[in-house]
Amino acid sequence: MTSTHGYIRDWQKAIRAEILYLKKYGSTRYLMLNGQLLSKSGVYTYFFDAPSIIKIPTGSSIKLEWGGKRVEGRVLSAEGNNAILALEEHIGIDLSEAYLLHDPWELLDELYQRLDEIKDSKRKRNRIKKLMDPSMAPKHPYEKIKSGTHELILRSKYNPVTYVWGPPGTGKTYTLARVAANKYFKGQSVLILAHSNQAIDVLMAETSFFAAGKRTIADGDMLRYGSQIGHALIDHRSLTADYLLQKQHSNLSEQKAALFEERRLLKQDLSRSLSKRDSDQLIAIEKKLSGVLEKIRLKEIEFVKNASIIGTTLAKAASDPAIYEKNYDIVIIDESSMAYVPQAAFAASLGRRVIICGDFKQLPPIASSRHKMAEKWLREDIFHHSGVSDAVKDGHLHPHLFLLKEQRRMHPDISAFSNKHIYHSLVGDHPDVLTARSDISACAPFPGRASILLNTAGSGEYGIKDGSSNSRINLWDLLLGFQLIHEAFIGGSRSIGYVTPYRAQALLMEQLLDELYEEERSSADIIAATVHRFQGSERDVMIFDSADAPPHDRAGMLLIGKESERLLNVAITRTKGKFIHICDLDFIQNKVFRNKTWRKLADHQLHNGQAIHPDQIGRWIKNQHPHLQWMHAKKLEKVFEDISAAKKEIVISLPDGQKLGNEWGQALSKRPSQTKLTMLAEHSIPFFNPDKIAPNGFPFPFILIDGHILWLGMPTETHKNARPPYVAARLQSSAAGSYLTSQFK
Repeated sequence: MTSTHGYIRDWQKAIRAEILYLKKYGSTRYLMLNGQLLSKSGVYTYFFDAPSIIKIPTGSSIKLEWGGKRVEGRVLSAEGNNAILALEEHIGIDLSEAYLLHDPWELLDELYQRLDEIKDSKRKRNRIKKLMDPSMAPKHPYEKIKSGTHELILRSKYNPVTYVWGPPGTGKTYTLARVAANKYFKGQSVLILAHSNQAIDVLMAETSFFAAGKRTIADGDMLRYGSQIGHALIDHRSLTADYLLQKQHSNLSEQKAALFEERRLLKQDLSRSLSKRDSDQLIAIEKKLSGVLEKIRLKEIEFVKNASIIGTTLAKAASDPAIYEKNYDIVIIDESSMAYVPQAAFAASLGRRVIICGDFKQLPPIASSRHKMAEKWLREDIFHHSGVSDAVKDGHLHPHLFLLKEQRRMHPDISAFSNKHIYHSLVGDHPDVLTARSDISACAPFPGRASILLNTAGSGEYGIKDGSSNSRINLWDLLLGFQLIHEAFIGGSRSIGYVTPYRAQALLMEQLLDELYEEERSSADIIAATVHRFQGSERDVMIFDSADAPPHDRAGMLLIGKESERLLNVAITRTKGKFIHICDLDFIQNKVFRNKTWRKLADHQLHNGQAIHPDQIGRWIKNQHPHLQWMHAKKLEKVFEDISAAKKEIVISLPDGQKLGNEWGQALSKRPSQTKLTMLAEHSIPFFNPDKIAPNGFPFPFILIDGHILWLGMPTETHKNARPPYVAARLQSSAAGSYLTSQFK
């Protein structure tokens, strides 16, 4: 059995390894423009514009890089698209372009120091010991349990550590909020922590809503502590320090607002032109603002001392003495499966009792370092390291694990897979969830169906790797995904997610949506991203694009590797009413073992009659988008029209190298005289006279006209392993054209 000192030693090694990695490789880079020297008293103060929004806390250490040089400094202010930096060295009066490098390791350094302090506290070490080894017998009275929420209240009253397993849609926020309110009603102090600001906002809002329905809550009793307050608290402003400051110290609040506005206007002036008077005035405002913010900081510390329920992030708790110097009756940690083990341990040391809530079947914490200690302690969650999740593998629940076992999010046709294959049939559906989700499943595409496998087998060999990142990409799947989004939007859906394991695929879809779907997105929540972006959220419709297909000779590790079950689980369980799985069924059945979760999902959908095959494409595509049309690949009139209207260049990919029909020769020979013809082929083709022949790295045929009109799936006769019906897609997109061009030039 490892001692607590031994754990802390290992955790500090892991944290130090991660810090060293981030210092060397992990900087976030911001392009900075139009740098201007404001003053040089002690340090050198510079003002910069930026093309993108800068999100770096005031006071953070940074580096500025230009040419081959680097200088260290710190952020005096960073708001919107400009920043004021204090640098240790003079870099000139003005600088047209530089890069600001921000290392996110400082918060880890704070955690390292907190662990150092715990070494000297026997009480805190004992709390961590119970967290890591919850082998003590449960003490709560089983006979008094009245409901699931009541069981958690009793567990957290009688036991020092309670683990809560909250699968998607099982009411985790609802339950934790009622437990927190119960402790508050009994006069106890509660600290609510989570990895993300959003999770804290949602849980604090629910706690406030429930408690206010039971009795009047005094201002300041519940405090959402921190600066990143989100949308979930719009109707709960009384939870914030800003509200309390406005109500109790309005003069400070007004001074702060006035100085911020004055600074904003001055920054606008500096962005247009440099003036010595403006720069002096800006520095004077910064000094005044610093004094006001310090006074506000003292008031916020008072708010923290007086609050009974405090909600903040794990990072804030480890870095702010107002939080970590207090002792709490109970600490509630949400999203625990996304937290580093040392973070969870530090948080548990702050309270007499602790509730650890999360889902160890979803994505684990993210770390960058490959050091063995970082691999062990920063890439796996507290449920695994405490042994709590091991009991589930053995077919039972750990005595200190409380399971929320009824899901209300997913249509039963969707949850049937995750309930059985991910959650070992321990989770069931609420009786009302079918009725609640029927309206979504009734919508297009595939009206009346909630779970769909869209089989692309026989469409051709579209699986490639991005030339710069090596991430996998599949243009055929991408266009099908775009069409599905369009059908869902036309069908009335306004909450749509497109998720894929591969960053290159997600990025290209996001670019397509930006280019072709801007107006629709202004009235709908449509997101394209990899799985990590979706953890903790939900959508009415989810489109899961696996992107893996021939000619890849094996499935990617993201779909069959160690973490693939968790990745797939997140993709599926974000869905409320319609889950569409784009995949090549032949590829899965030939390349993926039956014990892999991806294969299980495909087999489950096939067995339950949820597969839609390529020959049915004409039945489900009902709405052709102005920039994306689908048609039979042997109908050539439209493509020949585009060829005859080409102005600059036609690029044609011929992967099979066979000769083309005479009609193609005639059409290409009639192209405008100024239009260049480039053939991507392994050798010349008889009777064709291209301006250029280049090696073809694409396994599928396409025609790209003037860099923005893409015909995918033509010429049909050069397709490899394509089967009827032969379908082609015509896409008008500069983003797609630029991407393809970048891959062959």
